[in-house]
Amino acid sequence: MDQKLHTGTTTVAITVKDAVVMATDRRVTMDHFIMHKDGKKLHQIDTHAAMTIAGLVGDAQVLVRYMSAELEIYRLQRRVNMPIEAAATLLSNILNQSKFYPYMVQILVAGYDKAPHIFSVDAAGGSVEDIYASTGSGSPFVYGVLENGFKRDMSVDEGVELVIRAVSAAKQRDSASGGFIDVAVIDQKNGFRQLSEDEVANKINKYKLTL
Repeated sequence: MDQKLHTGTTTVAITVKDAVVMATDRRVTMDHFIMHKDGKKLHQIDTHAAMTIAGLVGDAQVLVRYMSAELEIYRLQRRVNMPIEAAATLLSNILNQSKFYPYMVQILVAGYDKAPHIFSVDAAGGSVEDIYASTGSGSPFVYGVLENGFKRDMSVDEGVELVIRAVSAAKQRDSASGGFIDVAVIDQKNGFRQLSEDEVANKINKYKLTL
């Protein structure tokens, strides 16, 4: 890929007790140029499902629209949400059909059906389920935090703290990641809920992290 097309991002999703917690930074870059300081990388695609985007913005935004439409049609026709594994498989099939002229993306699909699920989907359509995952140029720093701090059956509050710490670490070391941190929680009772900027800022202050 041409160096001019290189982009940077930090996204993360983790499973906690009866929920998924997701977070992204907001900086949008092209090579060493910051194109946008408040880019949206965390998208709700159904009542209990969301996806994060990393890679070429146009490719990623098209896929968000495809997935939102397909999951809404499924829910309206069947009166039930599409299972998260099925949603990840749908996206995987879309990407695999275009692998010779690929969408240049890394995507996390996550949500809650009978349990919390996270799938990492690559540009060729490979789909892998895990208990936590990260994408983008800041992901090596995120994994360093997760490997040390993640434990099974964490509370939602513990999960929110961990993803904020992870993205904050990436922002400190990866020049292509930055800006505010978007955080969302998905559970059975409330579905998708994105934390307000005030809620995130309060937690950053509480944890004594750098925004």
